[in-house]
Amino acid sequence: VQLQACGGGLVQAGGSLRLSCAASGRSFSVYAVGWFRQAPGKEREFVAAISWGGGSSFYADSVKGRFTISRDNAKNTAYLQMNGLKPEDTAVYYCVADLRADKLRGGSYDYWGQGTLVTVSS
Repeated sequence: VQLQACGGGLVQAGGSLRLSCAASGRSFSVYAVGWFRQAPGKEREFVAAISWGGGSSFYADSVKGRFTISRDNAKNTAYLQMNGLKPEDTAVYYCVADLRADKLRGGSYDYWGQGTLVTVSS
């Protein structure tokens, strides 16, 4: 499966953005989808994941209550709604996929796409 993230940009602290992850290739609906991010000089970190059917979702503690992951299998697209953005959310955000959601939570995945930059100004 090929993944392409978009929707990043510059936003003030407290603002909102919605990232999209468009998938093509093999059947999107069989894959769990997740978002990771990497800030300058830091390791890539898990942000959120959603199961193949959308029935289960998982979040890093740092974004819980502010970010919401969702998916529309009919459109082969996943989303990350980010509210209450903070300067520490500034990073390149990557969309990833794997057959197993638990692997995403553990920090590994089989498929990933180019990232989209989110910059939050204070």
